[in-house]
Amino acid sequence: MQETIKLSKEAGPIGIFDSGYGGLTIYDEIKSLLPQYDYLYLGDNARTPYGTRSFDVVYEFTREAVRYLFAQGCRLVILACNTASAKALRSIQQLDLPLLDPGRRVLGIIRPTVENIGSKTKSRHVGVLATEGTIKSLSYPLEIRKLFPDIVVTGEACPIWVPLVETNEFASDGADYFVKRHIDNLLARDKEIDTIILGCTHYPILIDKIKKYVPSGVSVLTQGAAVASSLEDYLRRHPEMDALCTKGGATRFCTTEADGKFGNQASLFLNRHIDVETVTLL
Repeated sequence: MQETIKLSKEAGPIGIFDSGYGGLTIYDEIKSLLPQYDYLYLGDNARTPYGTRSFDVVYEFTREAVRYLFAQGCRLVILACNTASAKALRSIQQLDLPLLDPGRRVLGIIRPTVENIGSKTKSRHVGVLATEGTIKSLSYPLEIRKLFPDIVVTGEACPIWVPLVETNEFASDGADYFVKRHIDNLLARDKEIDTIILGCTHYPILIDKIKKYVPSGVSVLTQGAAVASSLEDYLRRHPEMDALCTKGGATRFCTTEADGKFGNQASLFLNRHIDVETVTLL
């Protein structure tokens, strides 16, 4: 039986959830574009990675995170995690929101990422570099084909890229081998690709090496700016939701793991020290 949570009807911060650290690249872009809002970032670092877990487990973990953010006053939550967006977003929107509070919103990051892809590709051949879980979910091909049925999508799983970032090896010479290998694999399967989507929030940390091995004439799209722009547009089109998001310019960072470890790793993504607190999800 689902535990009842007390939901405030007052305005609150915008919630941003990720299974770990990668969502900080999304948060950073959102904060840069919309600095006036309050934010609550939650990383479920104790149970990361989500990419190798089943749909049911990802849904359950993500639902717990969303319920926590709602209980903390968030009226709007962004799933800044490709796996959660792929495996849990629709279920939460259809099954949980009507019961918890139909007036709250949970948004993902895959749709905003692909909305502008039609104007970026000239060849109509697009590549996706992402985790194994995101590639296997087929979320990007399915979403792209809904909007642009003429575009051919090819995916390449890059299982070592996230560990390269989280072990602080992303700038090492050894990282070049793994970055080049997966880019070469992708382009070998479709030589007409002219646009590549980085479908993992960790991958912008590797952007210098990625651009080093992507041929000239091939564009590389990261998610943060697209998600931030989409959120700005959403709040403009929904003034009733905008009014429920507090605007004090503050951010609270939470993790389900040790706060010290999260703080140290977060500096790789944000290039600054942050204060973090450890929380428990139920």
